[in-house]
Amino acid sequence: MTRSLDLLPKAHLHLHLEGGLRPATLADLAQSHGLPVPPVTGFQNFTEFDLMYQAACDVLRTPDDMARLVHELAEDAAATGCVWIEPAVWLPLHNTRLGPDETVLEILVDAAKAATAATGVGIGYLIASDRNLTPAEAEEQARIAARWAGRGVVAFGLHNDEARYPGTPFAQAFRIAKDAGLLATPHAGELAGPASVIEALDILGADRIQHGIRAAEDPALLERLAEQEICLDVCPTSNLVLEVVPSYAEHPLPALLAAGVPCSINGDDPIMFDCDLRTEYEHCRTSIGLTDAQIAALARASLRGSAAPTDTLKNALAGIDAWLAHD
Repeated sequence: MTRSLDLLPKAHLHLHLEGGLRPATLADLAQSHGLPVPPVTGFQNFTEFDLMYQAACDVLRTPDDMARLVHELAEDAAATGCVWIEPAVWLPLHNTRLGPDETVLEILVDAAKAATAATGVGIGYLIASDRNLTPAEAEEQARIAARWAGRGVVAFGLHNDEARYPGTPFAQAFRIAKDAGLLATPHAGELAGPASVIEALDILGADRIQHGIRAAEDPALLERLAEQEICLDVCPTSNLVLEVVPSYAEHPLPALLAAGVPCSINGDDPIMFDCDLRTEYEHCRTSIGLTDAQIAALARASLRGSAAPTDTLKNALAGIDAWLAHD
């Protein structure tokens, strides 16, 4: 009998908040606000993807809209066996509709508390900064994240096109975040090669790397990631759609695992890539060809690389062992 992937305890660590909108919710909110339903597929490059993403965010216009989004994220997570999620949010994206950054964050934290109470799924936010903007702006986001450390925020990230905007200018922002006890979780090793992962480790103090799959191009870097137990938050369908890899069969995930690199599996932006976490794990089993032992290792890495509370971590890891022991 095939083990159910929905019964495998796991964490979801690379999930952009608004990218987790259900398609039906996107359409419903657009209609309720008198807006056309924005397209979320058909982009030809990363720039077009980013513009479509911002258009989708326009349907999130009230605190109730945001609360619905967070609640549905938690419901969807629970249905796929997730016990902990770390949605990423760039707060200024919502300023014109919902107010200043910390007002937006307060709405989200309150929504997370309610969603956890209703579903049992723990939620800790990853506050994002944007490579396209100035280091000063990133430092302001880091200060906000630091003020909310331990109050709903667990990590600090750096998003957008790493090939055009290196991470080094944002070192101070990451120092602010790490000094507050937050995980450093920048994007790297997706649109740029191994050098961007090395930069994230050496300059930004990365505790985890969002994507990171192009580390597979550098054997010495793989050894370092394995030795330091740096988790790569891998998103197979995103990698395929954005043409980072040519096919699931040629995805470097098996090579990363063979090198001993911890990897988690994630949806990135499910509404944009027409996937969800269940689908991603299914692809790992059927399209990439991983064994259940390897899939269990992915789930363990997702939990160990997360900021989940100790009791959540302990219970989930025991649940993974029980899942694997069940024939």
